[in-house]
Amino acid sequence: MGEESTEGAGVRLTIDTQTDTYEQAIAAVQAAYGFNPAPVAGSWPEAPALEARPGPQDLSGEDLWEGWTDRLLFDTLAAVLPGARAVLRRLTELGGTAPYDDIQAYFADHPRTPIPKNRIGGTLTSVRAVRRRIGPDNNTRLLELDDRVRVYRIEPALVPGLQRAFDLADARPDLLRQDPAHS
Repeated sequence: MGEESTEGAGVRLTIDTQTDTYEQAIAAVQAAYGFNPAPVAGSWPEAPALEARPGPQDLSGEDLWEGWTDRLLFDTLAAVLPGARAVLRRLTELGGTAPYDDIQAYFADHPRTPIPKNRIGGTLTSVRAVRRRIGPDNNTRLLELDDRVRVYRIEPALVPGLQRAFDLADARPDLLRQDPAHS
């Protein structure tokens, strides 16, 4: 019929998944196999802009205080139990310091994260455990418990970094440790 076959001849096809649309890739493959000739490149629709999902890599590695960085703060929030995370969030909202009794009362009947008054201390042990594994190499604590004046305290220099970490946690809850009961 006048057609000639060339055995072994092929086409090398490169598809850039960052800029080419799905439709463009399919059209290129179809054209390479001789199906539905590809439209002229100028008539292809523009690839949609990729929305970059925020992640821990976007957080600063700059030292905020004694080795703590935004990234270490987020990694700590991501690893602690949800109850401890809720207490840290509340302390961050309050500027970093709050009396034991106020925190206990706040969480005693909390609608999403109820923590009995006699369990707050146990809930916060995950902060200490995670800090040993994730925090800076020195002995600096994220959360101080001052029994003498019955106050929970976060170093003021860390409060803005914690807020940034919570902002990322709100945007990416998939990165956070979940309640074991829901796993």
